[in-house]
Amino acid sequence: MGDVAGASSGPCPVPPAQRPLQQYEELRDSWFFAWPSRGDGGLARALLACWLLAFPLTLLVASGSWVLRHHPLELTLAGAVAALALPALLLVRQWLGWRTVHQRLMSETVEYEESGWYDGQVWEKPLSWRQQDLLIAQHQVRPVLQRLQRALVMAAGLMLLGTGLCQAL
Repeated sequence: MGDVAGASSGPCPVPPAQRPLQQYEELRDSWFFAWPSRGDGGLARALLACWLLAFPLTLLVASGSWVLRHHPLELTLAGAVAALALPALLLVRQWLGWRTVHQRLMSETVEYEESGWYDGQVWEKPLSWRQQDLLIAQHQVRPVLQRLQRALVMAAGLMLLGTGLCQAL
């Protein structure tokens, strides 16, 4: 990493696309990452749609099992549990994206690259930037992360419950 440039050393040297506030706005406005920012209902609808898209495929794959083919309840349950993998993976991806932006907003410095991965620099945020970024991290991003964590726990719980039911039947 390069030297830490002081906040008073002139205008911000960080390219606009690498500024934490800009990254937050891009995430918030993107089609995929906006799901959890629309509230619990918006996230649930999007995840349900993904599950419904995956379910026929997982049901088809599960029907390849000779044992399950003769037990339709177990076949359907196995397909339903397997279809939870897609929403769970999407939740993990969203959580990683939002967590990265949260960490960059909370940081007192901004790591950035001027032209490529090999010339990393660090710039200390001015106090006004830090205050604004902290407010956004606490009041805009943290609720999204908490919503994603709840959804991940629920998806894992459903997978465990479904797996347990498959074993019990």
